[in-house]
Amino acid sequence: MNKKTNTPINTPPLADRMRPTCLDDYTGQKHLVGEGAVLRRMIESGNISSFILWGPPGVGKTTLARIVSEKLKRPFYSLSAVNSGVKDVREAIESAKKQKFFNAPCPVLFIDEIHRFSKSQQDSLLAAVEKGIVALIGATTENPSFEVISPLLSRCQVYTLKSLDKADLLEIIDNALKKDCFLKTLTVKIEETDALLRVSGGDARKLLNALELVIMGEIDDDDSEIVITDEKTLERVQQNIALYDKNGEMHYDIISAFIKSVRGSDPNAAVYYLARMIEGGEDPLFIARRLVILAAEDIGLANPNALLMAQSCFAAVHSIGMPEGRIVLSQTTIYLATSPKSNSAIMAIDNALSIVKQTGNLSVPLHLRNAPTKLMKDMGYSKGYKYAHSFSENFVDHEFLPPEQIGATFYNPGENARENEIKERMKKLWKGKYEN
Repeated sequence: MNKKTNTPINTPPLADRMRPTCLDDYTGQKHLVGEGAVLRRMIESGNISSFILWGPPGVGKTTLARIVSEKLKRPFYSLSAVNSGVKDVREAIESAKKQKFFNAPCPVLFIDEIHRFSKSQQDSLLAAVEKGIVALIGATTENPSFEVISPLLSRCQVYTLKSLDKADLLEIIDNALKKDCFLKTLTVKIEETDALLRVSGGDARKLLNALELVIMGEIDDDDSEIVITDEKTLERVQQNIALYDKNGEMHYDIISAFIKSVRGSDPNAAVYYLARMIEGGEDPLFIARRLVILAAEDIGLANPNALLMAQSCFAAVHSIGMPEGRIVLSQTTIYLATSPKSNSAIMAIDNALSIVKQTGNLSVPLHLRNAPTKLMKDMGYSKGYKYAHSFSENFVDHEFLPPEQIGATFYNPGENARENEIKERMKKLWKGKYEN
């Protein structure tokens, strides 16, 4: 029998065929759907409130929303913020109104990528959520605190989903080989899984797309065993990147390449990936927001003006929109890519946070404490403090760290013109403290 000619041609992709329909088949997110966990309790009780699922792609947000609807046997309306407008939202709400009789539970309205909805689109949901016309389930890969309007966010619980770990991904592979209607008819031996896990990036959909690509590429006419190795996986995925990226997850690879190109001081590559994002319909404010982060994280004190430029870019894109916003994005991208680089600011705060987590709340030295009352002054609060502006160069050689941290260094100036000046000034003021 020719397996290739008997492959189910018009069936959905493996990732869709393997989509769980109940919590017992759902992989990962035990903190939300494990025994006794908050979402499982809510679903099993039959009473759900509006909530937002926040997490990376391919970890089960859409699947979880569908399981909720299936378990509760409620009407289910699904919209994608990528191709739905206010009109679509209102039509879904009107349909939901017609489904709600007397004390019948309200229908579920699922909105994928809710962070892409504009303020007016999100506003159109408010009344329906407030009045209980629908139970809203939103899914987003972006922080809801920044992307969802406050009135709507205040009416929803936010549940954070985590990237799938190695055990979860291996379980998904095993289930696909054993339970899929087509794959279970094949003899498949997986000798190596590192490449499959690596290309998935913790994303179940990417994992199953890659698995399907490799298997379909290895099927022959004689029913022989299919052996999957890391080499075969990487070869097939590279040859069929468009098929592998069926649901547009390359979006995350493009933004990653964009960030790394700016960080790597390559303006040509950075503008190329910027164009890819614009042409692909990426939210321009998403790009502008990444530029603000880049300016602080990767350029920082090497060129403090970069952050001002990025903030101005965000404001300008927000006010003028597209297509003119592309010019501002391009200017800022080129400016950041060609700026000197330093990550000393993020390293400093992360180093300090690490120490604070280890040492807890160390006492502030007495001479630095606030002394608003006579009792505090009598106790020595603020005693011995010297006002820096009363001294030459507005500097006084005080010890500002708690005794347990004296000598600790968190900020290490980077190797660039701006921070070399900072380094020399610190050496001069602190007489050796910043020698390294």
